[in-house]
Amino acid sequence: MPFRTALSGLNAASSELRIIGNNVANAATTGFKESRAEFSDIFATSNLGVAANAIGTGVRVSSVSQQFTQGNIGFTDNNLDLSISGQGFFIMNDNGVNVYTRAGALGVDRDGYVVNNQQQQLTIFQADANGNITGATGPLQLDRSDIAPAATTTIDVQANLDASASVPTAAFSPNDASSYNNSTSLTVFDSLGSPHLNTMYFRKTGDNAWDVYQYVDGVQVNAGAPAGDSITFDSTGAIVSGSPTSISFTPSGGATAMNVTIDFRNTSQYGSPFSVNALVQDGFATGRLSGIDISDTGVITSRFTNGQSRTLGQVAIATFNNPQGLRQLGDTSWAETFDSGAPLVGEPGNGSAGLIESGALEGSNVDLTEELVNMITAQRNFQANAQVITTADTITQTIINIR
Repeated sequence: MPFRTALSGLNAASSELRIIGNNVANAATTGFKESRAEFSDIFATSNLGVAANAIGTGVRVSSVSQQFTQGNIGFTDNNLDLSISGQGFFIMNDNGVNVYTRAGALGVDRDGYVVNNQQQQLTIFQADANGNITGATGPLQLDRSDIAPAATTTIDVQANLDASASVPTAAFSPNDASSYNNSTSLTVFDSLGSPHLNTMYFRKTGDNAWDVYQYVDGVQVNAGAPAGDSITFDSTGAIVSGSPTSISFTPSGGATAMNVTIDFRNTSQYGSPFSVNALVQDGFATGRLSGIDISDTGVITSRFTNGQSRTLGQVAIATFNNPQGLRQLGDTSWAETFDSGAPLVGEPGNGSAGLIESGALEGSNVDLTEELVNMITAQRNFQANAQVITTADTITQTIINIR
């Protein structure tokens, strides 16, 4: 009787409709991968092989296969939202067990760890104190405490002094603009991060010769005070003596005494107006975390309110030889299995892992139009198998009614 055969067809069509329904329901789920029903026929066999006149006995669902094609990338306003353009997976730590996901909607928990909605921690390659990426993996934790300040130790002066300037006749005084030719200022920092205004006064003393007077918070701090430091240039405008020099002072407020090297090697004397191209000093005040930047290769950089930045690590990406062998765990995450093979952990942009897009999320790869067409096909298959049962019932009834 064909009842059981048709019943297997009804079950297969019903299973396909359930799979299609799950795909449609998750059409807006971040990182979701659609599934596909794969069928195989049921065929009666014997120990001696298949009979020449054997008839199949129906169909069964042989596999529900996930399709790991790329979903569309949509941009967000959260720098911690991450997407992958490639075949890789984010590695999330779930209480010591690694799970894998394409859903990069991330945030920060109360302890500063970067986590997803299931409180699973993002795994990264850690960085050392100097910002060098190491091979060790671990969770990404953001430190919201103040970072220690650094005292200024060097100042690089990149300026041009006007060779055609006149020699001032008045005795030097920072309060008399006619007693010097030019001045410029920058902020330096002591060991406690307190700012101090350092002002440099340039006074021409003769052809190719200048005196530099250094004042910090209105007090002269030249090592050669009160005469100032002398710098000289050759006939081509290049500096020949007087660099580097230094200033020394003890800040108020209990900070450590400072000795700052002043480098004039990038200062010139040409026949053009005075100009300052750059004043670079290496100190900074204390600061707090103000933002996170993640590059396309997964390098994570923290930005602070004092203008400093630090490398925290690099996002770790896992790839598999057979992604379809991964076991679904729900919440758009998977676990490795024997069929998937062991994960290959590397950096974004390596091999087929793909690149990272910060401030973006990968949408579901479900094609609604295709799913609706598949739904119609599954519905027709269901109706056709139901018709087989109806026809078989009619035939059976006819046989029973034979007199």
